[in-house]
Amino acid sequence: MLIICISTLLHFFILLFDACFPNFAPRYRLLLFQYFSLMLLKSWWKILSFVLLMYTCTYGFLVKIPVLDGRMQQSVRNLFFHVPMWFCMQTLFIISVIYAVRYLIKPNPIYDYYSLEFARTGTVFGVLGLITGAIWANYQWGAPWSGDPKQNGAAIALLIYLAYFVLRGSVTDENKRARLGAVYNIFAFAMLFPTIWILPRLTESLHPGGLGSEGNPGLNPNDTSPQMEMVFLPAIIGWVLLGVWISTLFTRLRIYKERLYEAV
Repeated sequence: MLIICISTLLHFFILLFDACFPNFAPRYRLLLFQYFSLMLLKSWWKILSFVLLMYTCTYGFLVKIPVLDGRMQQSVRNLFFHVPMWFCMQTLFIISVIYAVRYLIKPNPIYDYYSLEFARTGTVFGVLGLITGAIWANYQWGAPWSGDPKQNGAAIALLIYLAYFVLRGSVTDENKRARLGAVYNIFAFAMLFPTIWILPRLTESLHPGGLGSEGNPGLNPNDTSPQMEMVFLPAIIGWVLLGVWISTLFTRLRIYKERLYEAV
């Protein structure tokens, strides 16, 4: 499917170029075609992210939802936005801690930049997860914040990561800041498991997956349908790819600024 989309885009560009520049030299047209081909092949995952998110933001509001005895109703469509935020956050934090470990093994500043930006973007998606969850909770439970173990655990996890940025900002020496940040990053990542995945399972919770309820801390399969899964799974992939895209952009920008500073 992706190959078909890329081929269609290339064909569209060729037709558009021929219509705008009918007298353009064939050899330059070939070079331009090769340039667009390399660009699309290199950025296929970015195109995929855009397509999946457009699909999520359109079909997500059109897909038929199951009747759940008065539960959820239309608010269940937030499933395509709220839950993928947490998947994206977890993925970005995993990539961040991997680069933190790589920095401790081999102190390369590039690894520290990647670790920092992926943690930063992951925190942003975590905050978006809290906001979308609060909106959903206000309609479903009557209040945006009810002290639910899942809500409290997610808030604690994000506060731990916010302390990571405070720690980095309090150290002036670059090498020391990178080492301390890498070590703390590992600690912050380890705290995700008890705060988000373990403790909510051990206590009663309004979220699914709590003590005495079905599903896992993120999703109850009984609240979805095969039609919703056709949107939910692409939404996860699309949001995760968007998070990776944003993180890599900010990392490249940071590397460019550092090299520009060194040149001056």
